[in-house]
Amino acid sequence: MQLLDGKLHIDFMSKRKIALATSLLLIILSIASLAKNGLNLGVDFTGGYLIEVGYPNDADIESIRNALANNNFKDAQVQNFGTSKDVLIRIAPSSDINKASISDKVLETLKNNTDQSLEMRRVEYVGPQVGEELRDQGGMAMLVALFFILVYVSLRFQFKSAVGAILALIHDVIITIGCFSILQLDFDLSVLAAILAIIGYSLNDTVVVLDRIRETFRNVRRTNPGEIINLSINQTLSRTLMTSFTTLIVLLALFFLGGEVIHGFASALIIGVIVGTYSSVYVASSTLMAMNITKQDFLAHTKEKEEVVDDMP
Repeated sequence: MQLLDGKLHIDFMSKRKIALATSLLLIILSIASLAKNGLNLGVDFTGGYLIEVGYPNDADIESIRNALANNNFKDAQVQNFGTSKDVLIRIAPSSDINKASISDKVLETLKNNTDQSLEMRRVEYVGPQVGEELRDQGGMAMLVALFFILVYVSLRFQFKSAVGAILALIHDVIITIGCFSILQLDFDLSVLAAILAIIGYSLNDTVVVLDRIRETFRNVRRTNPGEIINLSINQTLSRTLMTSFTTLIVLLALFFLGGEVIHGFASALIIGVIVGTYSSVYVASSTLMAMNITKQDFLAHTKEKEEVVDDMP
């Protein structure tokens, strides 16, 4: 870190090996967790009943779980929902359960298990077939989005820059999903929507950095790729940090003030914005260094574009 022409200049590329080792470790942990624990899929994907109950005082989760198990709800999942007074109950769909009266049965069971007055806040039901369709279609939507982004990046940049952009994108998606697997946070449709938003956000950040790297390679006489990439990142750093900072302010407001229903969505975007900002600086740029990017790579790409334009009728 030093002052250059009166401006702060950070030598990002000197720490690229540490950054790439950190990224590799996070990706390995994410994949290992996904393989071992999977995702904690919400009712949107698995199907079943989602019941939210409010207590005036702290709720005894273990006691609630035992009471439900003793009343034909053996597979019910019980957890706190935001505070220790709020309880979220998931019950798998079953032919033995009448969905019209399930809320009454659960409420009666919980009332018999405590002296506190209870409040039934919401009851949601998703059929198993609908949940499976939502899961498959949601996954397909993400794959289609990634495919078209892959096509766009391939046409937008020369080969080495395209590889860096694609690796940064894959890096962000894997680590964000991995965090949900490691922490066993609920993964529902709102989180999937957040993943799709992260893909767009990460790509936008990466494109800005790579565009500046390309222009700097063409216009600056320096021949050291590391110096040129550092200069480019420092030139875009204020824009990158301000964009991320203002986005995080909004997301933190949603997380803390938006209620539990939107927690998953806000959590995914918070993780994605942080990881996406990091990958724009290190993953995409470090990939260029690893592939020995040179000024000739960008000049050759420009020449190819001009030849294509000249060949057009």
